[in-house]
Amino acid sequence: MTSKYALTASDIMPMAEYGKIRAEKRRAIAALKRDRRVSVGPSATFYFENRETMWMQIHEMLWIEKGGAAQIPDELAAYNPLIPNGHELVATFMIEIDDPIRRKNVLNQLGGIEETAFITVAGEKIMGAPEEDQDRTAADGKASSVQFVHFAFTSHQIAEFRRPGAQVILGLGHANYAHMAVLPDAVRSQLSEDFD
Repeated sequence: MTSKYALTASDIMPMAEYGKIRAEKRRAIAALKRDRRVSVGPSATFYFENRETMWMQIHEMLWIEKGGAAQIPDELAAYNPLIPNGHELVATFMIEIDDPIRRKNVLNQLGGIEETAFITVAGEKIMGAPEEDQDRTAADGKASSVQFVHFAFTSHQIAEFRRPGAQVILGLGHANYAHMAVLPDAVRSQLSEDFD
């Protein structure tokens, strides 16, 4: 069953048309993303996705890879699962370390980090569920630097999240990377719009 939020081929612009608005759209999405980004600890950044960010991602993939209409189904299949379904938040989180040797050493110690993401609201902890498209921790225990996680909320948790001034904490509870961050109110307010 397709989500009512899912993008379809009819949502995808012809690349010639997209090219005309690309710079303007990139600026608008950059502005939108400012209040959808949260740093957790020294190296992890969460980017909360929505229909607009995924629309842009698909268009950018088509623009860069130039696969034409044949590429559209694969991009829709890849990015539709990252659009929140009305009772969840969905985030891409990245372990961002510039130095390649240090990055490799850190990732080697973070196997399973995708299983430890959480949000706390009104004293209730919501554990993230990793995107199931592929295993993002290798057999040797090395974590991927890019992870995708879903946070499913109850109606009560959504109401508490939406309450102005509510304290919402985002965190990672890995033995080798245990950090938390309080969501700024502007971020909490923006993310509240992802719920029905």
